[in-house]
Amino acid sequence: MSKTLQRLAEVIESRKLKNGGDPEKSYVARLFAKGDDAILKKIGEEATETVMAAKDARVSGETSGLVYECADLWFHSLVMLAQYDISPQTVLDELARREGISGIEEKAARKDALRDASELSKNA
Repeated sequence: MSKTLQRLAEVIESRKLKNGGDPEKSYVARLFAKGDDAILKKIGEEATETVMAAKDARVSGETSGLVYECADLWFHSLVMLAQYDISPQTVLDELARREGISGIEEKAARKDALRDASELSKNA
């Protein structure tokens, strides 16, 4: 995992209330105090802003706004992962698992797994 991502994940983890994070002094601790709905809402906002920045970049050719918004989206995604006690490395491992697998094949395999699970639950 990149050193920047590792350091950022460690800082975010330190902002959890159980680790001494103070909502009066830390934006991330404030998000954790508000709970997962607030974190998820923030991700939705950042995702929308990222899409809008991409559309602007498509028209103008200027990508700095897209980079800025994407950084915000990644940051808040890291907060969400920490909320659910998932390390960024877990996501990187999943990306590595998918490496070399066609997206079409991967999606079809997920559909097959869901169908199999559904059939198992019906027969149980």
